[in-house]
Amino acid sequence: MKREGLIRTFYRDHLRTYRLTAQAKAQLMAEQPGRFSFYLEGNSDTNLLKGEFTRRLRLYQIAVVYVNMKLAGVHIFRDIKPEVFSPSGSPVSHIGEPAFYSSREVKDLGMEAAKIRGSRMAGVLLSPSGIFSVYNNGDSLTRWENRSELRVKALLQMELCQRRLHSQYQMDDVKALLFGDSMELAYEILVAGREKKQNYFILDGNYEHFYYLTNNPHGETLLRLLCNPAMTAELDRILGQGFGERIPDWHIENDAIDRSGEPVLFGYFFDLPRIARFNAALSLQGKGGTLVCFDFQCDVLRRYCIPAMRFQTIDFTKFNRRFFP
Repeated sequence: MKREGLIRTFYRDHLRTYRLTAQAKAQLMAEQPGRFSFYLEGNSDTNLLKGEFTRRLRLYQIAVVYVNMKLAGVHIFRDIKPEVFSPSGSPVSHIGEPAFYSSREVKDLGMEAAKIRGSRMAGVLLSPSGIFSVYNNGDSLTRWENRSELRVKALLQMELCQRRLHSQYQMDDVKALLFGDSMELAYEILVAGREKKQNYFILDGNYEHFYYLTNNPHGETLLRLLCNPAMTAELDRILGQGFGERIPDWHIENDAIDRSGEPVLFGYFFDLPRIARFNAALSLQGKGGTLVCFDFQCDVLRRYCIPAMRFQTIDFTKFNRRFFP
């Protein structure tokens, strides 16, 4: 693309990035204006040259989220997804296929979007399984502006659950999704949350569900699964074979009960608050339990969880071959 004059290198503050050339922008606008005009015309965020390190890093992290979404089959282009955040209201009342809207697209709401200024949210994922505020930590821990992130949740509940898509979503359908470059970062988040350090926001109950997925094929596959309630239910059915039925409203949350009467949690989505609650409850009750996870997640969980925790692992390769042949 460099040889064809479509991108150029920008180097500043020891950080190398790539930028579209005027020729590339003109070509995109000529071939598919409906898809790219939002990003390339006028004073849009992506059409402004940003030299500051923090702004370039944020654009990169949002770009990574876009790639994850596209690889997982989530709609990202404006010409093939409904304009849910349009100032005039959503043209649809139901989301049938998963679609991702960047934080820039959420700002289509107008003045209401000013409430979430300062948020680290990369965008919003809408799918049949729920509404997800999406973040990307990359390779490091993030300091959260709790009030800004709580305003994001409140805005989504108000605009989507009570107004635009109220026939599909309830208030508790708003969840959070965090991408990171490694499972080690998830371990650091869990430990920091237990010690009530800067990442305590993730575990302090602001979001009942805060999923952690990696920026690699593992995360891509789990994102596909997360957006497919029927496939998730089938996996849960398979995992539940050999266990007893879950006990609803028990003092320890569970997805099944083993033969000795101890709780089993399906933790393959790496729901950070749920894993932390399960581990803490077992520790407090002096009980053992079983955590079901993928093989690539197990090492981190063994280091974090209490010694009495048992693990049942899912072979990721076999799972991928069966569910996504």
